[in-house]
Amino acid sequence: MNAIEDRPAALITGRGIDAIGDGIWLLHGQGQSFVADVGGGLLVIDSGPGGGVTAGMIEALRTQTQLPVLALCYSHGHLGYNAGVKQWLDHAAQRGEPAPRVMAHANVLARQRRYRDTQRMQERMAEIQFRHASGALAGKLRHIPPTETFHDGIAVGHGARRAEILWAPSETDDAVAVWLPGSRLLYGGPAVIDSIPNIGTPFRTMRDTVRWAETLERLAGLQPETVVREFGATLHGADTCQQVLLHTAAALRWMREEVVRLMNAGCNEREMLAALQPPADLFEQPWMQPTYGDPTYIARDIYRSENGWWDRNATTLHPAAPDAVAREIAAAIGDHGAVVRHARALAERGETQLALHVIDLLAQAPADNPHAVEARQLKAEWLRARAKEVRSYVSRSLYVAAAMVLEDRPDDTFGIH
Repeated sequence: MNAIEDRPAALITGRGIDAIGDGIWLLHGQGQSFVADVGGGLLVIDSGPGGGVTAGMIEALRTQTQLPVLALCYSHGHLGYNAGVKQWLDHAAQRGEPAPRVMAHANVLARQRRYRDTQRMQERMAEIQFRHASGALAGKLRHIPPTETFHDGIAVGHGARRAEILWAPSETDDAVAVWLPGSRLLYGGPAVIDSIPNIGTPFRTMRDTVRWAETLERLAGLQPETVVREFGATLHGADTCQQVLLHTAAALRWMREEVVRLMNAGCNEREMLAALQPPADLFEQPWMQPTYGDPTYIARDIYRSENGWWDRNATTLHPAAPDAVAREIAAAIGDHGAVVRHARALAERGETQLALHVIDLLAQAPADNPHAVEARQLKAEWLRARAKEVRSYVSRSLYVAAAMVLEDRPDDTFGIH
C-alpha cells in the first residue's frame, strides 16, 4: 500500500471534483479541498497529500476551469493536507503563469517546527492511527512552509467573488474557514465536519472545546445559506446551516459545563467518565455521530485542561518501572489460573472491557509462564472484539494496533499494549 496515496477512508474522500456553485468546486483528496473563482483566478484551500492524489486533483480541476491559481491556502497545519504544494507550483510554471501565493495562518509555522522536532513520533502516531505498517510513513509526511501568513484573516480576489479567509480555531489553533459574501457560502474547514468534533483524540495534544464552540457561533453569525464541510455532504439552506452550527456549539458547551460540574463534585477522570450521560437530543444527531471522535474523548480533554496529569492515586506519583510493577503483581497472585478463568467468564457474558481490566493483572507481566502467554493471547482477542463494539475509527485503530503488538506481529510497540 502506498502510504501517501492510499489513505484510509478517514482521510481520503475519493477522487474527482464536484461543482457546488457558480465557479465553486470541491476537490477530493485528503479531506475535501475547496476551490473558488475569486475574480480572474482561483483560490485553492489545501493542495493535497502529494503524489498521485495531488496530481489527480490538478487533473480533475482542469476538466472544469482553465483559470490560473492565484493562491493556495492551508485549511490547517496537520501533516499531509499540504504536502502537494510543489506540484501546484510546478503546474503553474508549466502553464507559464505566475507562482500562486502560498498562504496559511501564522500559527502553522509554530506547528511545523514542533512536528519537525517530533518527526518520527508524528509518523508513528499516524501509522498506528491510520493503520499503516511501522515505517510506512517514514520521511513521507513532508513539511512545506507557507510563504505568506496572516492572523485574524485576509481577503483574496475582488468584486462579488471576493473571498474572506477567516481564522477559525477549532481542531487546531491554525485552522481557517472561507466566507464568500457574494454567494453567502461558507467553507468551514476542520471546524465543520460530518461527525462529532474531533476533540480529545488519544494521540494528540489538547484542543479547546469552548473555543471551538465560539468559532461555530461566530461562523453561524455570518448567516450562511450554504456550508461546505471538510468531510461530509454540503449543508444547504440557511435554517439547516444554523441548526448544525449552533447545535454543535451547544453540545460542546454542555459537555464543558457537565465535566466541570462533575470535577467540582470531586470526581476523578474515570469517575467522571462513568457518571457522564450525554443527552440524546444533543449527541445523537446525524452530524454528531462518533464515527471518528467520541464524546468521551471530548470529556477527557476538558478534564485534562483543568487538571494536572495525576490520576489521584498516590501510588502513581512516583511510579516504579512498568516491567517491574507487572512482574511483582503477577508474582503476588497465588492462582494465575483463577485470574484467567474469571476474565474468560466476564468475556463470555459480554463484559469485554471488564475482562480486559482483569486480564491485565497478568498480560503486562514480562514473564513467559503459560498463564502470562495465555493472558496476552486473550487480551489480543478481546481487543479485537472491542474494536467491533466501538464506533470511533480512532479507537478501533488503537485496539487493533495493540492486538497486533500482543500477537507478535512485525511492528514496534510505540508504548501501546
